[in-house]
Amino acid sequence: MRIRNMLGVAAIVCGSLLLASPALAHHSFAAEWDSTKCREFTGVLKRVDWQNPHPYFFVDVKEPGGKIENWSFQAYSPVTLRRNGTDRQVFLDNVNKDVWIRGCLSKTGKMNAAAAGTLKFSDGVLRQVGQLQD
Repeated sequence: MRIRNMLGVAAIVCGSLLLASPALAHHSFAAEWDSTKCREFTGVLKRVDWQNPHPYFFVDVKEPGGKIENWSFQAYSPVTLRRNGTDRQVFLDNVNKDVWIRGCLSKTGKMNAAAAGTLKFSDGVLRQVGQLQD
């Protein structure tokens, strides 16, 4: 009987610890990105950081006036990109090539950061790599 009581207490303690652990939740698009401030970008894909929960890709964007700025773009999760037919290798095959992106600017004050919605590599195929805007 004593072992049974100890097992019951241990189960309650373990259950309580699980409830007390931080919940892993995903943020909404609107929490970080401004869907009223979307624009088009053209530039050269320089680097890809393929990670969870969101891959990032970095593009040298030529701004009006000729200044080149490095922008980071957040994409859908890796699994969603793969399901859409855009895997890591597609990005790697296009490093140092021209790209076109439609993305929304950051709400949080991050400079040169945007959420990518659509992306076109030099092959001309329009790919959905993030939440569609407009």
